[in-house]
Amino acid sequence: MDKIVVLDFGSQYSHLICRRIRDSSVYAELVSYKISSDELEKLEPNGIIFSGGPASIYNDSAPKPDKAIFELGIPILGICYGHQLIVDNFGGKVKRANQEYGSSSLIIDKSTDLLSGLGDYMRAWMSHGDEAEKIPEGFQVIGHTNASATAAIADTQRKIYGIQFHPEVVHTERGTEILKNFAVDICHAKQEWTMQNFIEKTVNEISQIEGNVLCAVSGGIDSTVTSLLIQKAIGDRLKCIFVDNGLLRYNEEKEIQNMFENSFSLNLTTVAAKERFLSKLKGVKDPEEKRKIIGEEFIRVFTEFAEKNGPFTWLAQGTLYPDVIESGVSKGPAAVIKTHHNVGGLPDWLNLKVLEPLRFLYKDEVRKIAKILGLPEKLVTRHPFPGPGLAVRIIGEVTDKKLQICKLSSRIVEDELTAAGWYEKVWQAYATVGDDRAVGVVGDERKYGNVVMIRVVNSVDAMTADWTRLPTELLEKMSNRITNEIEDVTWVSYVISSKPPATIEPQ
Repeated sequence: MDKIVVLDFGSQYSHLICRRIRDSSVYAELVSYKISSDELEKLEPNGIIFSGGPASIYNDSAPKPDKAIFELGIPILGICYGHQLIVDNFGGKVKRANQEYGSSSLIIDKSTDLLSGLGDYMRAWMSHGDEAEKIPEGFQVIGHTNASATAAIADTQRKIYGIQFHPEVVHTERGTEILKNFAVDICHAKQEWTMQNFIEKTVNEISQIEGNVLCAVSGGIDSTVTSLLIQKAIGDRLKCIFVDNGLLRYNEEKEIQNMFENSFSLNLTTVAAKERFLSKLKGVKDPEEKRKIIGEEFIRVFTEFAEKNGPFTWLAQGTLYPDVIESGVSKGPAAVIKTHHNVGGLPDWLNLKVLEPLRFLYKDEVRKIAKILGLPEKLVTRHPFPGPGLAVRIIGEVTDKKLQICKLSSRIVEDELTAAGWYEKVWQAYATVGDDRAVGVVGDERKYGNVVMIRVVNSVDAMTADWTRLPTELLEKMSNRITNEIEDVTWVSYVISSKPPATIEPQ
């Protein structure tokens, strides 16, 4: 398959470059900037993109790629720090400048192949403190801003381009078009990355594995799609296991069993494990520790089941690309944001091979696959739910009281969103509770109760998210119901932090 390879220099936006290129039906893959020229050439990329990053090119410790990559004759696009890498490599000069952060007006000086079809100017998102003072011989300026005279440069002869702004973020107008211009028009990559092709390729690959597969399902779209793809590939060699760990949404264990029994012909076994999970979490407050405890306990349940009902060779999971990136185990140098139980939480003693068909997909791509496979619309549009469950939506120790508050208040949030026609308009919605308490008045008496926080966000791929501006009357209904219907809740607040700097889940 034709592809664009993105070299990751540590930018928080590196993954978004891949995501936007895939929007043009071209496959994009993220690798470390440390990849050698020989290793990169073996991937047979049609084009190469250097991501942004926090470093300054003139520092001794600045990350730099294998210089031979510049001589491969493959088109290159540098973004932000990648732009400065190109300038430095070809003999230009990068200097410290006044920081330019936020939306700027990009004046297009020359509508070359990279910026063709974009008009005379556009809004572009800047995030840099360095700039190219002198561009290399053979390059020309094709775009500038008031603060950055070399915001876009090009050597059309060698097909090497540098842009100081970030086309991958939504704040840049028509940024996806710029990336498409590079991938399709300059690199001539075929637009063959479709979810139908992915299904066919994945099923074919899985059909060639040996041994039986034990698939962990949660009732969510990721694990359900995973199980159906594997079933198409190996049929009766698949066995599904659903673990009721007591950390699910209100009545979710019943809904999941009904769904699998009525909608899918999957071989499913339910394991009741609420007490063992909650006992392991007793007294634990640190969110990373909770995630790892839950991940290891899941594996213990799976291993015990496999030993009694096997033999099994594989453990399948619905791991997605954002899980891999945030857990710090992707091919790039990204920092660990939080350990996902199904990635960084896997213990060393696991004696099953791990099968993750969706490991390099984003959530919206999985939803496209779900529609192709004919999954019920209710499941396709269902909001994401964290693998560790309510343990990461309960701040501090997981207690029976906080668990009940979290379940009931989240159900109220979802019910009111549905009634108001908002549920399918937002990416994710829930209520979280911690140890904070506040004074309220019930009747004529003073009451000291818990504080519930409502979190509703919009997103495309869960890597970035913005808080949702819900109507105040809808928030009022949620608040009134939560304080009236749930004992020991006196205050309700609404979270208005976006990602970044916050994450979607509280822990």
